[in-house]
Amino acid sequence: MTFVTALLVSATLLGMASAAFATEDSDRFAWHVQATYVEQHVDDFKSPYSGENSLTPNRTRQTADVTLYAGARLWHGAELWINPELDQGFGLNDTTGLAGFSSGEAYKVGRSTPYLRWQRAFVRQTWSLGGEKSAVEAGPNEFSADLATNRIVMTIGKFGVGDVFDTNRYAHDPRGDFLNWSIVDTGSFDYAADAWGYTAGAAVEWYRGRWTLRVGFFDVSDVPNSPSLEPGFDENQWIVELERRFTIGGRPGKLAATAFSTHARMALLSDAIAWGESNGMVPDPAAVRHTRDRQGVSLNFEQEIRDGLGIFVRAGTSAGNVETYDFTDIDHSVATGMTIGAAHWKGAQDTAGLAFVVNTISAERRRFLAAGGLGVLVGDGQLEHAGNEQIVEAYYELCALKPVQVTLDLQRVQNPAYNRDRGPATILALRFHVQI
Repeated sequence: MTFVTALLVSATLLGMASAAFATEDSDRFAWHVQATYVEQHVDDFKSPYSGENSLTPNRTRQTADVTLYAGARLWHGAELWINPELDQGFGLNDTTGLAGFSSGEAYKVGRSTPYLRWQRAFVRQTWSLGGEKSAVEAGPNEFSADLATNRIVMTIGKFGVGDVFDTNRYAHDPRGDFLNWSIVDTGSFDYAADAWGYTAGAAVEWYRGRWTLRVGFFDVSDVPNSPSLEPGFDENQWIVELERRFTIGGRPGKLAATAFSTHARMALLSDAIAWGESNGMVPDPAAVRHTRDRQGVSLNFEQEIRDGLGIFVRAGTSAGNVETYDFTDIDHSVATGMTIGAAHWKGAQDTAGLAFVVNTISAERRRFLAAGGLGVLVGDGQLEHAGNEQIVEAYYELCALKPVQVTLDLQRVQNPAYNRDRGPATILALRFHVQI
């Protein structure tokens, strides 16, 4: 626990420093910091065989990170934010073995020593179009402001697609709520990203009353699941999202529909299978990649039931005949869950959450995996008895030590990587998080 202690101390010191240097210009500049440590352990589940991307039984892994959110107001309505981040650690099995991977804090690139990444560097411009004003509190990558109901917001630079699209107040932050990839994001949403989950591009949001229309254009990785982005945006992704906000029983809720189209060099899974059969080898998508498109759509619902209690539902589907590009090996996904304020301690509210997700793949992707193909995260070398990947996740977040949150998390995975011959797997996690 030495490194997590250092992370928490660093976050506290940086927060104190930002307060100490606050001046009359504090409204022009902003400084926030977070530190997160996650330790996960998977039990000794049934594993009669394994492949290159199989989850390994009875393993423990840790991840840790510290992020600085530094912002400056440039001119009227414009903000600049940069997010240097220090990362260390590995996900279970080097972040493979589950389509709905167990920790959103684990990247596809792991290292045993801390390393620095510039995860975000973007400009956000807001144009007011009138209407009622609503107050927004200051926070990471957010200045305090009174925003008009009708407005246009443009974000350009390096950031995460999930910063703008597919957001959900109850399940979207692996540092503060659920951990599983296919719960905090729609599992079938193969969004543009490097191996750390960030990309370069631009998004425009048009807020009009209870409606919001979002359009984004982003760079994808140079080859599927790569740490490097495609230079020149020759391979790219368009995203369109329409959101409708409403109230039910006086409580806020929303429904958003999201569609994406990726244009890049990708393989048809049938071509990869045929190539493997003709060469007496396992399918290799890299050998048959050509420029083509892959599309997908999803729905995202959230609703407050009462103070401290909210529910959510996510559902999505994407083309199952093409290899997955940047996220994970899920063609269809349905997730639902709830969070509830569980207790109070000196003004801090603990939170508990419970969610269930079912991830499925196409018949073509099952054939690909059965022939020994490797996906982005899954691939047991064979798949004689396929089944839907089913995951239940529950967490309890204790806020008694504010600003430090301590979370206990439990996940139960039936048919890991769609394989009924392996599992079920039980994954326990302990998360420490501080944000100032």
